[in-house]
Amino acid sequence: MSTKAPVARAHLSERPSWDAYFCAITRAVATRATCSRKAVGAALVKDKLILATGYNGAPAGLRHCDHESGADLVNGHCARSTHAEQNAIVQAARHGISIEGATLYCTNNPCLNCTKLLINAGIRRIVYEETYPDPLAFELLAESNIAIERFVDAPG
Repeated sequence: MSTKAPVARAHLSERPSWDAYFCAITRAVATRATCSRKAVGAALVKDKLILATGYNGAPAGLRHCDHESGADLVNGHCARSTHAEQNAIVQAARHGISIEGATLYCTNNPCLNCTKLLINAGIRRIVYEETYPDPLAFELLAESNIAIERFVDAPG
């Protein structure tokens, strides 16, 4: 006889959509960010399987970003941090995981540099929650026929 309490199970109608599920995971990934300016999380997903995740911050093993009194900032951007999307791509590459045809879930839409990497990596869809103002990134995504969608969670 088991003494474990039964696992509470949400009613099936309460289950999140796949986009809501993966967006929630990117928010959890963002909690690992080491940049004090902004916490961003990303997940590369294919066939409902997480291939790699990434968060923004300083390169592995180096001191975390420090923005007190404008330190580590160049033109208003953190010069020390690698973006979440870049780190997700690097994680996949380090482990020999193809991300071609994957969907990127991210707490923010990608910047121009991340957009160029995602296009070249063969990403087919991007789902983000918060807008990062980079009109040229949106132009390149439209030109490349990568689907980009802003996910807005329904009020609960």
